[in-house]
Amino acid sequence: MIYFIIRRLFLTVFLLLLVSLITFAIFFLVPRLAGQTTYELAAQYVGRNPIPSEIKAVEVKLGLNAPLYLQYGRYVKGIVAGTHYNSGTDVSYCPFPCFGYSFRNQQPVWPQLMSDAPVTLSLAIGASVLWLIGGVAIGVLSALRRGSIFDRFSMGVALAGVSLPVFFTGLIALELFSYKWPIFPNVHWVPLTTNPLLWARNLVLPWLTLAFLYAALYARLTRAAMLETMGEDYIRTARAKGLPERVVVVKHALRSSLTPIITIFGLDLGLLLGGAILTETTFSLPGLGQFTLLAIQNQDLPEIEGVVLLASFFIVIANLVVDILYAVIDPRVRY
Repeated sequence: MIYFIIRRLFLTVFLLLLVSLITFAIFFLVPRLAGQTTYELAAQYVGRNPIPSEIKAVEVKLGLNAPLYLQYGRYVKGIVAGTHYNSGTDVSYCPFPCFGYSFRNQQPVWPQLMSDAPVTLSLAIGASVLWLIGGVAIGVLSALRRGSIFDRFSMGVALAGVSLPVFFTGLIALELFSYKWPIFPNVHWVPLTTNPLLWARNLVLPWLTLAFLYAALYARLTRAAMLETMGEDYIRTARAKGLPERVVVVKHALRSSLTPIITIFGLDLGLLLGGAILTETTFSLPGLGQFTLLAIQNQDLPEIEGVVLLASFFIVIANLVVDILYAVIDPRVRY
């Protein structure tokens, strides 16, 4: 088990380096291949109506005129250890992890990401707990009561949940429970450290809206996996040995059915931590999704690059956790 985890950790480091290389190529190599010069790229950092001397100073300070392999080395060094930007007497230090400076406000990208990350973390983790517990529970009950009214009704609701987009269900939830019946009025972001109760109350609607979409998918997947597992020989053997039905369902059938659920849960959570754009936009939550949308609208290259790297990091780490959970749930993976 320890060897398995160490091997996965090495693969994770390799994947993160590969992601950084691909991201660097997209944002620095591809523009050059498209004909953009380093002078034109530096001009985006200066602002409106820059003079040539200012652009040239920024080009030298950020090292944009250096060979690409040196730029990539500095890029990776900035992420893992910070870096100095030097142009004559002007020396500035970008602390670890350095994702560069924003075109829009000339501020380091990393602190801006970290200021918005708690919003996305709160949204993603709270919603993921709801959809995992609710979706798996409904899927198991539907499989055990196959063909019943509960099964047909829950699968019908699940089909609707998968089909309806987040911005539609979010707007309906706001209209009903925030405006018409003010159960959750004035939904806005409140930090957990400021007021935990107000933090939770303002996130209930976003949590339920996001969880409704994913719980529907998880319910259908769990039902299908449980129906397939319940027909296996080892389930009949467990029942023939006289084991209680609860033990047969939970310890044997459900445990075997969790493998595909864990796979999509790790990927979904990793993607959400990178920014739930539609949900945050619908409920006006200032998280990484809103940050990404503004960065794209402003064509802010360093901010977009930072979001891509952070989202990639979350997805790779989520896959690492999924691999480890595989080994815990299914002993065959260890061998």
